[in-house]
Amino acid sequence: MPKRPEEPELDPAEGRNESPLERLDRNTVELLNELRVAGTGIQVLLAFLLVVPFNNRFTKLSTFARTDYFVTLTCVAIAAVLLIAPSIHHRLLFRRTQKAFVVRVGNQLVIVAMVFLSAGLTGIMVLISEFLYGGSAAWVAGVLAACVVVGAWFVIPLIRRRKTPPPDEFGG
Repeated sequence: MPKRPEEPELDPAEGRNESPLERLDRNTVELLNELRVAGTGIQVLLAFLLVVPFNNRFTKLSTFARTDYFVTLTCVAIAAVLLIAPSIHHRLLFRRTQKAFVVRVGNQLVIVAMVFLSAGLTGIMVLISEFLYGGSAAWVAGVLAACVVVGAWFVIPLIRRRKTPPPDEFGG
């Protein structure tokens, strides 16, 4: 198989003719757009988890499945809080020249939220697999789900990050 050419490396200083404020504006818009995508998914997951206990068969779950459910619910709820936080920060700090703070803290909150969401997605796969197939299937599903989510969300970009020089504070 022929080797694919590497992506061209761009100098962060080249390619955009924007002031620091324009860059902050762009970074803010990008952050808020990413929050919209993640927010929709988290709402669906949280809604699913909130109705599960009201199903008649919930009482038949094993102690392991109930514990997994509660830990999963907690992780997804924490992820929801963390994903919503940058939006409220933006509103509360609106017109206070705090955009750099909102972008920096928002970025950190989103990353931490994705860690909790990773645990929540893994927990959902374990819960459903435990309910449908029992014991070892739940563990296999959990390990596979964790590997896929962690690989796609964290390993790929972190490998790429290691290969690229850091930009200036808001060069993203």
